[in-house]
Amino acid sequence: MRRLALAALTLAAGATSVSAQSMRTFTTFRQLHGETRLDADLDYRAGGLRIAPGRTGELYRMNASYDEDRYFPTSSYDAARGAVSLGLRPAGEGGLRVISRRQLRQDANVAFSPTVDLDLDLTLGAVQADIELGGLSLSELTMQAGASQAVIRFSSPNRSRCRAAEITAGAAELTVLGLGNSRCDRFELEGGMGKVTLDFGGAWTSSTQAEIKMAVGELTLRLPRNAGVRLTLDRFLASFDPAGLVRAGNGFQSPGYERAERRLDIQVTTAVGGVKVEWDGPESRR
Repeated sequence: MRRLALAALTLAAGATSVSAQSMRTFTTFRQLHGETRLDADLDYRAGGLRIAPGRTGELYRMNASYDEDRYFPTSSYDAARGAVSLGLRPAGEGGLRVISRRQLRQDANVAFSPTVDLDLDLTLGAVQADIELGGLSLSELTMQAGASQAVIRFSSPNRSRCRAAEITAGAAELTVLGLGNSRCDRFELEGGMGKVTLDFGGAWTSSTQAEIKMAVGELTLRLPRNAGVRLTLDRFLASFDPAGLVRAGNGFQSPGYERAERRLDIQVTTAVGGVKVEWDGPESRR
């Protein structure tokens, strides 16, 4: 009888705890006051995340829905440096709680002005991310992704020249689309284990170098027909099908590479897994 009473008290306490759990909303933004550049640091640890170009009259905006018992939103702007820190971070070391799927779902929408030069530094935890960078004035991108599922898009051309895009991914599933629209001089990816798709399609305006390192996983390269492509591959136990590339010296290249006005040079280092080559358009575009 005593054990039953203790069990009932435990269940009641648990029910009280669950009923007290709630989701909160958070909004932060800053109007544009003549700024021409922004150094943005976004640290987002769990939930759904969407990034896209915002209103021309706002420097940045974040709207978030979060679990107040486990996370807290951050927002700090330094006018002297032209820098903002945004995010959603753990509130402590609390363990997992059994609550409904709806309550667990956290979401954030983040937008940046398309008219200012943007240096973007992303840190992602257990996140499902849809990141649209096309149409922004992206100067540089740095991204560290943990156990994330992320899609990065350049659906339209970058409005400014990009120095570099550097991505580090752990046990992640990552897709980057339209890299030809990024206008980045250099692209670097370092992956641990997972599945990575890199689509180099887009409106190529200059040559680009890409360095890709994968430890264990599957890498798909979707190559452009409107640029000359050269691929150098250092692999251990990884499979590789050149699929339209021809052997040239210590690498592979597309027909007409030497005569191409714009070139994409890719260096791939991988240990275990596979490297798959696809092409981004109809054969007639070669």
